[in-house]
Amino acid sequence: MLFHSPIFLLIFLPFVLVLYFYISKYSKFAYEYILIIAGVFFYAWWNIYLSPLIFVSIFFNFFLGNLIRKSSQKLFKKKILIISIFFNILFLGIFKYSDFVIQNINFLFNSEISILNLPFPLAISFFTFQTIAYLVDCYDGNIKKTNLTKYSLFIIFFPQLIAGPIVKFNHMMPQFQNEKNRIISHKNLIIGLILILIGMLKKIIFADNLAILANMGFENHQNLEFYGSWLTSLCFTFQIYFDFSGYIDMATGIALLFNIRLPINFNSPYKATSIIDFWQRWHITLSNFLMNCIYFPWIKSLNKINFSKAMLVTFFVFIIAGIWHGPSWLFVIFGGLHGLGLIINHLFRKIFKFKIDKYIGCFLTFNYVNLTFIFFRSDTLLESKNIIKGMLGFNGFAFPSFYEDKIYIFLILLISILITFIFKNTNYLLENLKIKNK
Repeated sequence: MLFHSPIFLLIFLPFVLVLYFYISKYSKFAYEYILIIAGVFFYAWWNIYLSPLIFVSIFFNFFLGNLIRKSSQKLFKKKILIISIFFNILFLGIFKYSDFVIQNINFLFNSEISILNLPFPLAISFFTFQTIAYLVDCYDGNIKKTNLTKYSLFIIFFPQLIAGPIVKFNHMMPQFQNEKNRIISHKNLIIGLILILIGMLKKIIFADNLAILANMGFENHQNLEFYGSWLTSLCFTFQIYFDFSGYIDMATGIALLFNIRLPINFNSPYKATSIIDFWQRWHITLSNFLMNCIYFPWIKSLNKINFSKAMLVTFFVFIIAGIWHGPSWLFVIFGGLHGLGLIINHLFRKIFKFKIDKYIGCFLTFNYVNLTFIFFRSDTLLESKNIIKGMLGFNGFAFPSFYEDKIYIFLILLISILITFIFKNTNYLLENLKIKNK
């Protein structure tokens, strides 16, 4: 059930909204069960046979979280935290990376181990990271009180369940528990619907049409010359932006209908003037998770911290970020390139104390990100190699024949550039749109 599908927009969402606000008039707690049931139904709609997996995760992690929270022995808490994180990574690894590991073992040792072909549970990457963040908060003493109902709602709240943002327990629960948020807000209703509409336009008008052009290019990678290679890479770079930011806009808008504000996850990332700046704007909640749950604990575990060690940790954190996106060495390359970009940025800032004009910085950063997304999108290393060779002019300069409607291609790219670089983003709309609440 996609956010922009008719069954979601015309049946599921209105039904849940009406039930939520109607029942909330008569009960202080029924709203929790309505949203949990809605989340369960939404999740099971994708694959009812895999839906028990998320319940196993919820029950097990709630139990482990309670052990961590209630223990007064620091060593015991630390052991339980390590065990719980290991369980979650193992849970993720079995379903997402088993075949990837087997394929690499077969390649290295010339073995013939059969791949498992395990089904891929929906949203497992997101709810795994969200769960780990919850467990770390339990360990740090940030979560004082909860119960199974509240924790279940935190994990399975359907607007952010599938692809984020990765939310924090203490950001969400006060909003759910605020009785004022269980009364219809006309302001939030209007802004929420506007955000949903904007997200749908990004997805349907831009992302889906750019995807057609990008797919054509990647499917014909062996024939791409200079112009075709650049058009292919740019089409995908804008496709992934409109696809992901459009989803986040819809998720933010849907949550706002329930008077719930999700954290900002995108802030005009293609306007970034460095890779450091880019990761402070792109998938912000993932960046925060990587910093708070991987980078800082790793740094604190070192006996002696220096610039070289910090940069090495940064590089490997982004290797983890790359492989988190999917079981492929191309995702590892993507993460590694971003880790390398961050190291170069830090080197120029700290050692060379080099400052660059913001427009030049934006130009260089966008093109570097555009280059890395080639590896993100490619199915094979050969695809990436052919497209990059074409971008450098090694394959000639003729315009590809399969891109027939040149005016349409340039027009959609021009509009994409204008929207991305010139217009205000939806965060600005969310904060500055003036609507009187009735």
